[in-house]
Amino acid sequence: MKLLLILIALFAVTASAADVTGNWKGTAESQNGTIERTFTFKVDGTKLTGETSSEMMGKSTITDGRVEGDSLFFTIKVKFQDQDMTLNYKGKVSGDTMKLNVDFPGGPSLEWTVKRIS
Repeated sequence: MKLLLILIALFAVTASAADVTGNWKGTAESQNGTIERTFTFKVDGTKLTGETSSEMMGKSTITDGRVEGDSLFFTIKVKFQDQDMTLNYKGKVSGDTMKLNVDFPGGPSLEWTVKRIS
């Protein structure tokens, strides 16, 4: 009985995870103006993988990603001004739009407005 309840709970979490699979394009306002980043997400259950790229920081692989309901969390590693950085993203999905926040180590945070493009 206990195992059955656990399986039902796991199924409920998996079934309610937002489907963000596909290509997305985001913009954020920085101190230097508007910046753009593309995201390619793949979802398997609650596991989130994929890649992201921007002109400023190039291409990065999405790691440690997960989707919980309408929330998503993931990490990317980037090189900026010859420094390796780990950036942790978190956000909420609403249909074909999401809001993502990322904190830069020792610096400001950015809020991304991201829209599904395919």
